[in-house]
Amino acid sequence: MSTVFIDNESQTFSDLDVFPGASWAVLAEPVPGGSLHRLKMTEGTVIPSHTHPADEYVYILKGALETGGRSCAAGCFWKTPAGTRQGPHIAITDVELLTIRLGPMGEFE
Repeated sequence: MSTVFIDNESQTFSDLDVFPGASWAVLAEPVPGGSLHRLKMTEGTVIPSHTHPADEYVYILKGALETGGRSCAAGCFWKTPAGTRQGPHIAITDVELLTIRLGPMGEFE
């Protein structure tokens, strides 16, 4: 075993076709079905209200978004327990998040 490094320039973002304007780079799978990923949303992108069957932790790296009726800017952190309805997430500016989800994504409605 050894430490694994993934430098910024080698992190590949994939478009999330279901959410136009959003893309992600999965960095690790901390638990089966979970992910540690960067998410980018262009200004105006909306991810509708939804739930996940696992706890999720989010930290805003850049920009600002509105979620659950609250404006959040770079440096804001939140935790959403499994099964808790969250969102919608609306990108106020171009925004980048770091997300840790401790289980499967689940289905979006």
